[in-house]
Amino acid sequence: MKILKLVSLSLLLFVLGCSKDDDQNVENGVNKTANLQITGSSANDFLSAAKYQSVVIEVLYVQGFQPEAQTLTNLRNFMQARLNKPGGITINQRPIASPGLAPYDINEIAAIESANRTFYNNGNVLTLFLLFVDGNYATDTASNFTLGTAYRNTSFVMFENTIQNLSNSPLEPNRITLESTVILHELGHLLGLVNLGSTMQTEHNDEAHDKHCDNENCLMFWKTSNSSMVGEMVGSGIPQLDANCLADLQANGGK
Repeated sequence: MKILKLVSLSLLLFVLGCSKDDDQNVENGVNKTANLQITGSSANDFLSAAKYQSVVIEVLYVQGFQPEAQTLTNLRNFMQARLNKPGGITINQRPIASPGLAPYDINEIAAIESANRTFYNNGNVLTLFLLFVDGNYATDTASNFTLGTAYRNTSFVMFENTIQNLSNSPLEPNRITLESTVILHELGHLLGLVNLGSTMQTEHNDEAHDKHCDNENCLMFWKTSNSSMVGEMVGSGIPQLDANCLADLQANGGK
C-alpha cells in the first residue's frame, strides 16, 4: 500500500531565522527575516488585516511541472474566503530550470527558495512562496510518499512529480482535486491549523496524529495524506474545513 504524507514544519522542526540574524538576512535592502520563521508563526498575519492588507503569492515551478490553472484559482478562492485582505490576493508564477537535485531534502528546498524567491514581505504586503519540484522527497520509499510540506511560515513545497504520478488515471483522483487538496492542507498549517498558531476554540487536535483535526471529514484530517484518502477522492471533491477549524481561523482574525 502506498502511503502519501503531507509534512508540516511543526513535525520537521526545521527552524530558520531569528532576531539576532537580521543583518545576515538583508540583501539589496530587503530584510528576509520575517519570511524565515517557523510554520504557523504568521497565522494572524495571513488571517487578519491588522498588519498586512494584501498577499502576493509567488509560484515557481520546474519546467514541465506547472500546476493546473484551476488549482491556483482554487487556492486564491480559498484565501479570499478565509483571509481579511482588502488589498486583494495576487498570484505571480514563472518557471525555473530543474535544479537537478532530486530526490530533494528540506535543506535543498530551502536553498532553491533562497536562490529564486523574489517577493518578500514589504510594507503592508505579505508574501507566500510556493514551489513545485520535479522529484520526490528524499525520505520517500517504495510505498511511502510525501506530496507537500510547509517548511517555513510563508513557504511550502509541492512534490509535483509524485502528484502527477498518482493522478489522472481511472483509479486515481483528478489532478486538480489532488493538487488542490495538498495545497489547501499545507496552507491550513500556515494559517495555524491545528493548534499551530491559531488557538483551538474547541479541543479537536488528533492526539494520535498531532497538528491534525480529529474530524475524518475535515481537510485537516490526517487521512487526507494517505492512500485510503486518495482512493476515496476518486470522483469526489476537495475536502472542506470543518466547523472547529473555521472557528479557530475566525478567532485569529480570519473570516
